[in-house]
Amino acid sequence: MLDYTFWLEWAQFAVRWLHVITAIAWIGSSFYFIALDLGLRPEEGAPKGVHGAAWQVHGGGFYHIQKYLVAPERMPADLTWFKWESYMTWVSGFAMLVLVYWAGAQFYLIDPSVADLPVWLAIAISLGSLTIGWIAYDLICKSRFGDDNTRLMLFLYVVLVVMAWGYTQVFSGRAALLHLGAFTATIMSANVFFIIIPNQKIVVADLMAGRAPDPKYGKIAKQRSTHNNYLTLPVLFLMLSNHYPLAFASEWNWLIASLVFLMGVTIRHFFNTHHAHKGTPWWTWGVTAVLFALIVWLSSLTGPQEEMDEAALPPAAQRFAEAPGFEAVTDIVMGRCSMCHAAEPGFDGIGRAPNAVHLETPAQIANAAHQIYVQSGLTHAMPPANLSFMEPDERAQIRTWYRAATEG
Repeated sequence: MLDYTFWLEWAQFAVRWLHVITAIAWIGSSFYFIALDLGLRPEEGAPKGVHGAAWQVHGGGFYHIQKYLVAPERMPADLTWFKWESYMTWVSGFAMLVLVYWAGAQFYLIDPSVADLPVWLAIAISLGSLTIGWIAYDLICKSRFGDDNTRLMLFLYVVLVVMAWGYTQVFSGRAALLHLGAFTATIMSANVFFIIIPNQKIVVADLMAGRAPDPKYGKIAKQRSTHNNYLTLPVLFLMLSNHYPLAFASEWNWLIASLVFLMGVTIRHFFNTHHAHKGTPWWTWGVTAVLFALIVWLSSLTGPQEEMDEAALPPAAQRFAEAPGFEAVTDIVMGRCSMCHAAEPGFDGIGRAPNAVHLETPAQIANAAHQIYVQSGLTHAMPPANLSFMEPDERAQIRTWYRAATEG
């Protein structure tokens, strides 16, 4: 029997695959052009308007690359635009947000111990924060305050810290860090869609009309591209953080995220400086190591775990707690899973509950119904290598219980 959860899981898989592929393409081309731009050098005998050039070798061939400060006097017939990688990364990422955090809001987005929000309000905050974040960022960049890029970037860092803290006040830890990544990635992709590409199109239109392009459009695009440069690595960390409870489930997750943005600055400063042939600032790796050590230390300062009260379960979890077969499933999970999924795991080599999922009480089991069904009912992913010897009929009981709750 193929139910809604089955198809939802595969939809998430397909969109996640697309997201990873397009993100690789976008980040790869971005890093390449940043390194190329910084490494360009004046070339004797270069055509008029050429700012710099570089010789590169790859795949058995040699490449001679030239960059025009504004644009060539005559446009080439075949001009390649690097934009779809960015657009599809955001579109696929937003689809993932909808499929995982909106469709599964009661499991992944809302944490009643943080803020007991109705689903519609949690989704409204999710969407509204992404939209308002871009609008505010764009207005600040276009204001006089944004004329000083160093001042602007320091202010934007403060904004990101505030957003990190704010998200942890309304969403689950997993969703908070994911949304901080989505907030940042939305700014990055919107920079490409609303600023960088339109400005390049203005330059192209001027050239085709025989007008001299205004250099200000390139300057504006350069500012936004610089922001994207320093934000890329932190976004990758935040998008991967949902797999690592030590990052998202820590009491200090917002501060961990804030330090990750600083790590992005130190790492990119090293490569930017090196590619520009301005030295090799090895000290940046020392600073990065210190920042990472602080993150590791903060992740160890987890406060006491709060017991989940079955009477306070969200409606979706309450439905699973009341479904036929729940008592039997509770016995199965406690016997096969709770030795690892506990506040103090009893299985050798497991220091913390995988994915911060605790399965020691009926309330915790009801709240994790979706994960239990997918990991141990639909598939044999858990227990890993079936180390606790879960029987086929026990997996069948999990499936029957879950479907009774979702179809009833």
